[in-house]
Amino acid sequence: MSPKIKAGEVDADAMEVRKRIIGAALSAFMEGGYAQTSTLEIATRARVSKRELYALFGNKEAMLVACITERAQRLKAPADLPELRSRDILAEVLSAFGTRLLTETTDPVVVAVFRLAISETVHAPKVAQALDTIARKPTRDALRAIMASARSAGLLAGDPDPMAEKFLGLLWGDLMTGLLLQAALRPTAAEIARRAREATVGLLKIYPEPAAGA
Repeated sequence: MSPKIKAGEVDADAMEVRKRIIGAALSAFMEGGYAQTSTLEIATRARVSKRELYALFGNKEAMLVACITERAQRLKAPADLPELRSRDILAEVLSAFGTRLLTETTDPVVVAVFRLAISETVHAPKVAQALDTIARKPTRDALRAIMASARSAGLLAGDPDPMAEKFLGLLWGDLMTGLLLQAALRPTAAEIARRAREATVGLLKIYPEPAAGA
């Protein structure tokens, strides 16, 4: 009699297969393009059958969406943000947020995923939608939440939405455009930290602390 297989072991095996497929799909898409990559090539790279591949993902578009989702998990703001009791603490939170966002988003693999989403908008419209819903929107929502908390604490005056967009504009400048066009190199850790600090200083100058009683 064969040994009984536990449910946890089956789940672990399925997760490992899924991870291999996502890695294989992303590599294939980056090397040959989305439209030119076949599901057979992905299955071969991942060392799985096409039947397993379709059972887990359904189609090629779902695989690219999964690639975006996997990378987007790293962009989430930490849940344990400190209480915003002063502008100094706010500056630390914004600098840390900006540093993490730039560090993760300028990763060459993430930039390649952005390129894929842009280039395949016609062939795979759900991919661009996923990129916006899974990656861009949560980042902006988290930043708006920080701005709203800062306003509630009396540290900033204004609408959280424009403040969040202004911070992102100061943080990014034209860096992402340069990366997407391969006209700029990924910034170093020191350069990323500097950009985050400068964006924070710039934002706090634009939005000074509200006057007492205002």
